[in-house]
Amino acid sequence: MSRLIVVSNRVQPPGDGGEGAVGGLAMALAAALREHSGVWFGWSGQTVDEYSGQIAIQKVGGVTVATVDLEEQDRQEYYNGYANRTLWPLFHYRVDLSSYERSFSEGYARVNARFADALTPLVGPDDVIWVHDYHLIPLAQELRRRGVRNRIGFFLHIPWPARRLLLTLPEHEALVEALFDYDLLGFQTEDSASAFRDYVTAEVGGSVEPDGLAHAFGRTARVGAFPIGLDVESFEAAASGEVAKAEFDRMQASLNGRAMIVGVDRLDYSKGLEERFLAYEQVLTDHEELREQVFLLQIATPSREEVDAYQEIRARLDAVTGRINGAFATVDWVPIRYVNRGYRRDELAGVYRAARIGLVTPLRDGMNLVAKEYVAAQDPQDPGVLVLSQFAGASEQMQQALIVNPFNREEVAEAIVRGLAMDKAERIERWSALMDGLRRTDVAAWRDDFVTALMTTARG
Repeated sequence: MSRLIVVSNRVQPPGDGGEGAVGGLAMALAAALREHSGVWFGWSGQTVDEYSGQIAIQKVGGVTVATVDLEEQDRQEYYNGYANRTLWPLFHYRVDLSSYERSFSEGYARVNARFADALTPLVGPDDVIWVHDYHLIPLAQELRRRGVRNRIGFFLHIPWPARRLLLTLPEHEALVEALFDYDLLGFQTEDSASAFRDYVTAEVGGSVEPDGLAHAFGRTARVGAFPIGLDVESFEAAASGEVAKAEFDRMQASLNGRAMIVGVDRLDYSKGLEERFLAYEQVLTDHEELREQVFLLQIATPSREEVDAYQEIRARLDAVTGRINGAFATVDWVPIRYVNRGYRRDELAGVYRAARIGLVTPLRDGMNLVAKEYVAAQDPQDPGVLVLSQFAGASEQMQQALIVNPFNREEVAEAIVRGLAMDKAERIERWSALMDGLRRTDVAAWRDDFVTALMTTARG
């Protein structure tokens, strides 16, 4: 019987002691690994003076975990460099923030080769390998060079950029060619899958069949959209737990009769936080009657603080928040509560439930599970309203939300006002349809659809 080997930049299975802050994706992958007696392989997150290739193997939460340490140079060039200074901004349509340095691409290639060296001895003849995300695009190519002929699938959690944007990447063709050493290429949305197919046909003379088989570079890979879902059952359980209830009660007490708008994001320029704050400011400017009747709680968890662009966005958000609060605050009301720290999933569930509006307005996002978590946390008898960016992958599945263009300040402001005024009957109708969709396309369905497609895909 074949095993499933999951490979990702970092390894984060839920521990034996409970979920804590581990998300639904990690839980879904861990469940698949337990079902298939599999292995989760990746970077330990630790650095050493000199790379040894030594693998540490342990059991965590019933999952076999295999990790390697990297050198500090690897971390700077592969992770902070090519992954997060080159690919991340480009794939999120921020060509202006992309940094191209030869050392970055060399570090990216080196670490993928090191991963392949470490992983190859662990692979059995019938194992199926599932590689995750933009950090590891060349991994299948490196594994093939080492004689691995197993089925290998790749899933991209972030958007795939439009063809003209990808052309700005030095050696873009080599990056795409590396993807054709996978058997199955999964994208979050049909939009991303279509952008990939467009590159294949327009730039490298490839072809794509109606069944999703793409042919280029003398090889074949199946291409498809596999939108990731939420672990609905687990999240609903967390939302009804004691921690979530305590957080909900705490938020209710702090509302003081006001309506709360909530945003929960990693602190990243792709999330549209500055645009969101300005749209909220537009609400306060245009609707004097809403002042002191509403507030925005923005939770923005710091990340990648060594990268200059992240330091800059944090400074800008601090300035914008201070300006808006300075202009509108009164002695007993602050328009924006801006918090830079992380929270557990069960704590967030209580916060979501207390919010009249969930404001999810990224400028570009692969999926955005916050949108789904907000819906799953709501009171069925009195749910809140989801305002969702058309550029979040979730918008393809969640059309009953108020869909907005996050670049259009007035449009977002109008959606906020509409959501605040929406009657209960319409809120319940929209929420019910959204919840039905979440249950049909949950994270287990996503996982099973991808693994089944991978296991039944012939080698290209």
